[in-house]
Amino acid sequence: MRLELYQVDAFAEKLFEGNPAAVVPLAEWLDDDLLCAIANENNLSETAFFVPEGDGYRLRWFTPAAEVDLCGHATLASAHVLYKHLGYDGEEIVFDTRSGELRVRRSEGSLRMDFPASLPEAVDAPDELLSGLGAVPAEVLAAADYVAVFERESDIRELVPDFSRLAGLDRRGVLATAPGNEADFVSRCFFPALAVNEDPVTGSAHCELAPYWAARLGKQCLSARQLSRRGGCLGCEVGHGRVVLSGRAVDYLKGEILIPDRL
Repeated sequence: MRLELYQVDAFAEKLFEGNPAAVVPLAEWLDDDLLCAIANENNLSETAFFVPEGDGYRLRWFTPAAEVDLCGHATLASAHVLYKHLGYDGEEIVFDTRSGELRVRRSEGSLRMDFPASLPEAVDAPDELLSGLGAVPAEVLAAADYVAVFERESDIRELVPDFSRLAGLDRRGVLATAPGNEADFVSRCFFPALAVNEDPVTGSAHCELAPYWAARLGKQCLSARQLSRRGGCLGCEVGHGRVVLSGRAVDYLKGEILIPDRL
C-alpha cells in the first residue's frame, strides 16, 4: 500500500515557522490502529487524514498518542493540500469532524476556517497548574483547557513549565495568555498529556482564547501571536458562537508512505 503524505507549515508566512502538520489523503478509511501508528511515526503534533464523503470530506486528527476532537492547524494544512495539490476548485471546503461541520475558504492568499467558539469560565486554580507553570496568573479559567491569564507578554515568554505536573491535570492542556505588545493577545500552549509538551501554533486553542479576549477588549476582530520557538500568527473574528481563524500555509515536503501487506 502506498499513501501520499504532505507536510505543511500552518499559520506560517515562510518555511520553518508556524506549526507543521502531516496530511494523508485517503480513498477510504484504514484501521484506527494503523492511523495511530502513522501519526506516531510522523512524530508531529498532528497528522490529519481525510476521506471524500458526500459533497465534502470526513476529517480526523491524531497526535502521536491519541485521536483528538479538534485541531486548527491540521485543518488549515488539509485545506491547503486540497486547494493547492489535489485540484479542489470549489468556493468552500466542508469537513465533517468530531467537532461538527467545519468550513474553510480562500480569501486574499489566506485560508479562513469557521470553528465553534468556546468561552472559558472562571475556576479555582488547581495546585498542579500553579506548580506546573511555576508562576501565578492573574486569573484562571477553563473550557476544554485551563486558561491562565497573565498581565504582560513578558510573563508568557518567561514561563518554564514543569510538564510532568501539567500532564496530570484534568483538562486537555494549558493555555497561557496575556495582552500582546504588537498583537492584541499572545499565548503559549502546553499539552503534555497528549505527548505534545508545547504546541508551536494551536488553532483550536484560539476557539477559547479569542472569545475571552473579544469580550475583554470589546472588539470582534483580533490579531494573535503564539510565542513558541517557531512562532506563528492568526487572525480571529468572533461572533454568533463561532470563531473564524485565518492564516497561511507553506509546503515543506511531499512524500510516500509504504505500508507492507503484512506488518
